[in-house]
Amino acid sequence: MSAKQRPQRPHLLVTRKLPPPVEERAAQGYEVRLNADDRPFTADDWRERSQGAAAILCTPTDRLTAAIIDELPRSVRIIATFSVGFEHIDLAAAAARDIVVTNTPDVLTDATADIAMLLLLGAARRAAEGEALMRRRAWPGWAPTQLLGTDLGGKTLGIVGFGRIGQAVARRAVAFGMRVHYLSRNWRDLPGVDTRHHATETTFWPACQFVSLHLPLNAATCHYLNATRIARLPRGAIVVNTARGDIVDDDALLEGLATGHLGAAGLDVYSNEPEFRREYAELPNTFLLPHLGSATLETRCAMGFRALDNLDQFFADGMPRDAVTLTKA
Repeated sequence: MSAKQRPQRPHLLVTRKLPPPVEERAAQGYEVRLNADDRPFTADDWRERSQGAAAILCTPTDRLTAAIIDELPRSVRIIATFSVGFEHIDLAAAAARDIVVTNTPDVLTDATADIAMLLLLGAARRAAEGEALMRRRAWPGWAPTQLLGTDLGGKTLGIVGFGRIGQAVARRAVAFGMRVHYLSRNWRDLPGVDTRHHATETTFWPACQFVSLHLPLNAATCHYLNATRIARLPRGAIVVNTARGDIVDDDALLEGLATGHLGAAGLDVYSNEPEFRREYAELPNTFLLPHLGSATLETRCAMGFRALDNLDQFFADGMPRDAVTLTKA
């Protein structure tokens, strides 16, 4: 078949640098435009780089507002986000333009659950303070009361948001000897794992010596963990967040940490990333990570491949597996 006879491959705009195996596969199936310098797009970049693109593979750092979507060329038919969450995309604006939006569920569950356990351990065992002591070469030697933390075993972990990741955390926590309670409107069976369901908040918060947040971000969950809910926790409780930064009311969490009502916090996500409240870094009872939830090579490749699977299905039959918008078509 001559070059003129070959079917034209769709043009794909990739907005950030992705793991090499993902970029290599993208180049095999698409006329791909990569972002080699990994610089986040400006409004001008969106206008210029999207020209002629049939598809966009974006990431959570890309804020596809209604204004950005309205200025995309008419050639754009699908946006595949390299994430489970899609709050960075104005879905109504995409639907109005008849643009399909897809995400990447399932593939980052275990990696994120592992990070939640790292945060639980790091916060409970004062790992940040210990590591800083070693890096400063200021460790005076072992002492019986040095950097005393708290055990996970025998403690109650409350999980808010009992979906895939919440359930994966529950399985890991039970292996550490924790009692798992979860807050959900509906009871969910987790075979082989002993859990206690709370349908209302009244009994849930006072029982939690640890809390792990796994809610999606939306209008109802923004600043969900507020001063009222924190006040219901027993003194010394430890809070972990691997979901989204805006689920937490920073003022309330910082106040709880500063007063000692909360024993510690382990955070992997923040409001207004990459910026975050400097007070978190100044407090001794915080364990902070730079949004590492899905940051393993295996998981990030799986996320990219899932996004490309959705693109492949869309261009094959218009029915991507992980569509999160309905179009007018």
